[in-house]
Amino acid sequence: MKASNEAVIAALRQLVAYTQLEDGQSQSFRTRAYDKAIDALLSVNGDIADMSLAELKAIDGVGDSTARKIVEFTSNGSIGKVDRLKERFPPGMLELMKIPGLGPKTVLALQDHLDVVDIAGLKAALEEEKLRNLPGLGKKSEEKIAEAIELLGIHSDERRTPIYDAMSIANRIVRDLAQLDSVETIEYAGSLRRLSETIGDIDILATSEDAASVIEAFVGLPGVTATLGKGTTKASVVVDDSMQVDLRVVDVSEFGAALLYFTGSKSHNIELRQRAMDRGWTLNEYALTEVESEKVVAASTESDIYAALELPWIPPEMREGTGEVTAAAEGRLPDPMAVEDIRGDLHFHTDWSGDGRSTMDEMLQAALDRGLEYVAITDHAEDLAMNGLSRERVMEEQAAIEVARERFPDLTILHGAELNIGPEGSVDYDDEFLKVFDFTVASIHSHFDLPQDQQTARLIAAMDNPAVNVIGHPSGRRIGMRPGARFDVAAVGHHAAETGTALEINCHLQRLDLSAAALRELVTIDGVLFAISTDAHHTSELENLRWGVAQARKGWVESSRVVNSLPIGEFMAWKARKRTD
Repeated sequence: MKASNEAVIAALRQLVAYTQLEDGQSQSFRTRAYDKAIDALLSVNGDIADMSLAELKAIDGVGDSTARKIVEFTSNGSIGKVDRLKERFPPGMLELMKIPGLGPKTVLALQDHLDVVDIAGLKAALEEEKLRNLPGLGKKSEEKIAEAIELLGIHSDERRTPIYDAMSIANRIVRDLAQLDSVETIEYAGSLRRLSETIGDIDILATSEDAASVIEAFVGLPGVTATLGKGTTKASVVVDDSMQVDLRVVDVSEFGAALLYFTGSKSHNIELRQRAMDRGWTLNEYALTEVESEKVVAASTESDIYAALELPWIPPEMREGTGEVTAAAEGRLPDPMAVEDIRGDLHFHTDWSGDGRSTMDEMLQAALDRGLEYVAITDHAEDLAMNGLSRERVMEEQAAIEVARERFPDLTILHGAELNIGPEGSVDYDDEFLKVFDFTVASIHSHFDLPQDQQTARLIAAMDNPAVNVIGHPSGRRIGMRPGARFDVAAVGHHAAETGTALEINCHLQRLDLSAAALRELVTIDGVLFAISTDAHHTSELENLRWGVAQARKGWVESSRVVNSLPIGEFMAWKARKRTD
């Protein structure tokens, strides 16, 4: 099977990581060249694997050296340079570089001085206080690294991957295998389908009348770096030296039961099995079956099984054994949100921001193509020095938005800003200048390690500003990379309700911020409202809306509490209410 575009880009990202170790720095001439090529390839239409060397080199941003490595990967399934670097740097060193405070230089020092090449070795070295003696570190650095490991929940006994990375691999494999004529149905299951923040391994289920051919194609996919086991209907492999993926091929008549079983969670399945037992049935990965007659009650779809158990279909994100089965049985389960419920996007960027990668017109057209009725352009504000807009640039953007409104008459366009919340809760610009904006989102971009009481006061102070409509990605976390600010969720929720400020559910898989746990607490507070926003910096990121909606389902948030599910008239009235008050 030829390499998909996603597999090519994953191979180049792996090349970047190993080159960082080879160069001993995060950014070098070579890594910048590879990153530039990756950005260029993300916008390529058609199959990269079908391109010649000349065609690849003709892409702006892809140099000769990178083009040759792409051809090498699409031809051989691997890049020779990466294979050679793996002999010097075990894959566990790539995991170490994801921990805050551990750049390539420090990770190399761990290998050279302590023979530490993975998480388990690092934790052992921290327990023995060995890091403080390394060049460039010290006791304080050692303590910060230990704290980061604890806050990120990194454990050496169970390797877990951030959902963003796991989802990328899962979607890639599902798309690749779905191209096979012999594959009828295919879907990922497990904790990934439940939208867990970190994933142990990926479970994929497929149906086919030729299971053996599907298994053979699976173990031979580009990016598969090891085969852990292979049978006639199931196999386990390692992808990109980083993630175990298990594939099971089942009969189409059993697909629903298998999908339900392998999605979990364990506690959810136990509750379902108890309901089956109460009815004289048994439930397993093959079917819901009568015990005495062995007659199959339901098996082909999840909905059939739930219906037989006198339950509505429960969305996968809710299946955590936190009362969802009882709530469903009693008719108290929230109506699950759908992407179609969202009418507007209240947080996205254009290339007016230093980190935006699509033009204003491109972003607006993409929003219109997705059926959105209103948007807020929220480019960064002046306190974010690298990407923010000066006051002069704000006024220039306002003029550009006025022109854009004429070109997009079917889209209500708000001139907004993403303000920065300072350590004491202040935001960019003075009160008078803030009146320039139709709408603002205020977010934390720094000082993540302040004590909880200070972070809480900081968010409350920002909400007191009448110009602030939404608190963006409230904790500022980056799953698997940065723990984010800790604050009193209940206190922030009550103040949000009092001030008429919405709290964002950020759609990016690296954020999913607010967390599901925080959402479950906040929905118990009367008057708390939410905004599900993409925080998109490129047109492609508008697709992330589905993850924010899925996170809302996981947090039991109903559409009635999401401000950008409101019709435009009701939304504008809500928006104006805070400033009027």
